[in-house]
Amino acid sequence: MFSLARLSCFIAVAEELHFGRAAERLHMTQPPLSRQIQQLETELGVQLIDRTTRSVTLTPAGVAFLPDARRIVQLAEGAALTVKRVPAGDLGTVVIGFTAASAHAVLPRLLDSARAHLPDVTLELREMVTSAQIEGLMTGELDLGMARPPLKRPGLVSRPLLHERLLAALPVGHPLADLPRQLTLTDLDGQDVIMYSPVQARYFNELLISTFTIAGATPNYVQYVTQVHTMLVLVRSGIGIALVPASAATLHPDGVAFRSIGAFRERPVELDAVWRSDSTNPALLRLLRDVLPPREWTTDDLVEDTFS
Repeated sequence: MFSLARLSCFIAVAEELHFGRAAERLHMTQPPLSRQIQQLETELGVQLIDRTTRSVTLTPAGVAFLPDARRIVQLAEGAALTVKRVPAGDLGTVVIGFTAASAHAVLPRLLDSARAHLPDVTLELREMVTSAQIEGLMTGELDLGMARPPLKRPGLVSRPLLHERLLAALPVGHPLADLPRQLTLTDLDGQDVIMYSPVQARYFNELLISTFTIAGATPNYVQYVTQVHTMLVLVRSGIGIALVPASAATLHPDGVAFRSIGAFRERPVELDAVWRSDSTNPALLRLLRDVLPPREWTTDDLVEDTFS
């Protein structure tokens, strides 16, 4: 099979139509250049170049072969550059798991930053609950997770990615929606509240139970659901009130009013980035270094606090 060096020699002669200029362009003398062309023609079994004492021209086979020769050399050069970029993390794929509730606050920022810093790294996104993300990281299905703490598992490391407030989502026209002050948790005592599932949404379930317990409030839980989107649909339908991450307000659902609410912590909702400590994916390591924020994000800039 012909070599890339012989293809390069043929391309130079075909473009210059002069062995002397082609040899000078390739920083070689004419005799070895002529031998390279002869060997290429022998390997292909056809004559590519007509050479006389007065002119150099391409045969019909040479004219037909020139575009393929250029394409082969370009592909080979591109492949060599690609291989060199992978270890540096400039090129590759990072498979990322994320929770549905985190998508509105984190994914746009993450994708914008990745496009700016690592435009040739492909991000594969998979919506998964936290427990599924942990299993995916352990089996190698995921490179990076965006999950709810605690994330204590041998071999995993994490760091805070986002902190955000809890907001009350109320049906438009609800008496608490128009209260001329910031709501408190005790305002929800005895109110119909849509609660998170203790299994599929355990993080939020435990967070709200502890929050209400500390505040001494006892809401009336009327439904248990998993996703924030479902909660907002039920709120709009007048089923009850929901406590949701502040980023949920960016959905702007019709028929739902969002109100800030005093909690025992300013931004109790946490999202962490988590990955395997032994990961050798260069693209992941570059993403951790150049894309993820040095300090955790908040949603304060996304949500207007009308009654603070």
